[in-house]
Amino acid sequence: MEHTFIIRKPHITEKATDLNVIGKYVFMVEPSATKNEIKKALKKIYSVDVVKIQTITRPAKEKKFRSRAGIKAGYKKAVVTLKEGQKIEIQ
Repeated sequence: MEHTFIIRKPHITEKATDLNVIGKYVFMVEPSATKNEIKKALKKIYSVDVVKIQTITRPAKEKKFRSRAGIKAGYKKAVVTLKEGQKIEIQ
């Protein structure tokens, strides 16, 4: 799988921004991506050394609005810890 398809986008929230201070970054990733693929993609795209990766997978959910049924898409995100002294500039 291409490195650009594995990392979808940075996940920017208050909690994720607080984690940036201690060297942890949160990314939305392809649901089928493994930790090794995520690590290789980050090394190629951002040229950083990854120490630890934690992944969170949220399954799709059925939702109802009035009488209509729908599906809220699931996603996978990765919390990445970088080697001490390294950082990623996220706009």
